[in-house]
Amino acid sequence: MCGIVAILSRPGSRPTPSAEELLGALDSAVHASTVAGSPAVTLACMAAEAAVADALLRGVPGVRALADRPSLVAAIEARLDQLDAFVAGELVRIARGGARIVVSIGGTSLEEYVRMTSALQGRPEVAAIEIHLSGPDDELDRPVLGAHPDRLNEIVGAVARMSLVPVFAKLPGASDDIVTLARTAVRAGATGVTLLASPPALGLDITRDRPRIGTVRGWLSGPALKPITLRAVFDVAQAVPGVPVIASGGIRTGEDAVECLLAGAWAVQVGTATLTDPAAAVTVAQGIVRRLKAARLASPVELRGRLRPQEPAGADADPVPAP
Repeated sequence: MCGIVAILSRPGSRPTPSAEELLGALDSAVHASTVAGSPAVTLACMAAEAAVADALLRGVPGVRALADRPSLVAAIEARLDQLDAFVAGELVRIARGGARIVVSIGGTSLEEYVRMTSALQGRPEVAAIEIHLSGPDDELDRPVLGAHPDRLNEIVGAVARMSLVPVFAKLPGASDDIVTLARTAVRAGATGVTLLASPPALGLDITRDRPRIGTVRGWLSGPALKPITLRAVFDVAQAVPGVPVIASGGIRTGEDAVECLLAGAWAVQVGTATLTDPAAAVTVAQGIVRRLKAARLASPVELRGRLRPQEPAGADADPVPAP
């Protein structure tokens, strides 16, 4: 009853979406599942299209769109069943190839994170869950959900309590205090942290006086992120030793990955590089192996955290050597 009162007392300002808009977005998601490509890219495209339909269905406009329209509800359910079947089949197919699958979930409310975690329960193909925390917080009207320790604690805690597999919190890339956020995530129950999600950015095309992407605002990815990633990994690894840290951002070569391991990372993610080179992850792994052989090390574990800050000069020491 409270929900009904809330709906009536806060009429929506958005127009009611049409059946064509809703089904068109879901049809685009279904079509994305038929396009050949890497599993990660395919699933990301499907998620992007499905998110359009999800946004249209939110709030009062969504209620109006579905009210007294059982045929539309049935059509939406049919398309969602198609998407669910594809995802389930893809998880099984990838797992059969020997891959350990880490599923990244994101949302704009506590309910969405809980719902997605629940959907993953009982899936033997899923080895771990990564919580993406850089989206907006619709419930508390904040631009970045995971930038606030109180909300981070709530979301990570809820997922960690429900999950049957390890949970990693992927922290926002534009945080003023990444160490505090990492500590908060671990105390809430996260197995480890992923550093970092892409920070917000903007690109302009000066020849046309326009933004480079249609939505104007976007996120920074690629090689420019590596120094930021290294700093975050090193700071967190020093502050919370023993907590698994996954480095993410700017990693495209074996040398990049080795740098992250030296800074304290337990593992690395290869993301943007795979968009131009689907075999980038293999190239990175081969580069790590070459470094291990050259250094006569048996495992990447022996590289982890070998970077040590220089000892400060003593009070009486002359920092400039005598000629």
